[in-house]
Amino acid sequence: MAPKQTIQVERLSVPEGEVTELNRVLFIGEDDNTIVGNPTIEGARVVATSLGEIKGKKATVFKYKPKIRYQKKRGHRQRHTKILVNDIIKG
Repeated sequence: MAPKQTIQVERLSVPEGEVTELNRVLFIGEDDNTIVGNPTIEGARVVATSLGEIKGKKATVFKYKPKIRYQKKRGHRQRHTKILVNDIIKG
């Protein structure tokens, strides 16, 4: 992830267009300087803007039991939040 890059993350309760900070940073990597957290990096955070919610790919769940005429087909689409990374603060 780099500044000015858009990514999809698990659903956040942030309205579209609002700026948020993600403070659980696990890894920061650059060309010559890499920082790995144990488990997270103290003081590091990512400032991002929410671009709204989107749906992921459809997952099909099919249940079947042989010889007793039981079958059930269901679908599910997980919701994600699309964010634009504004800045990465190392801390």
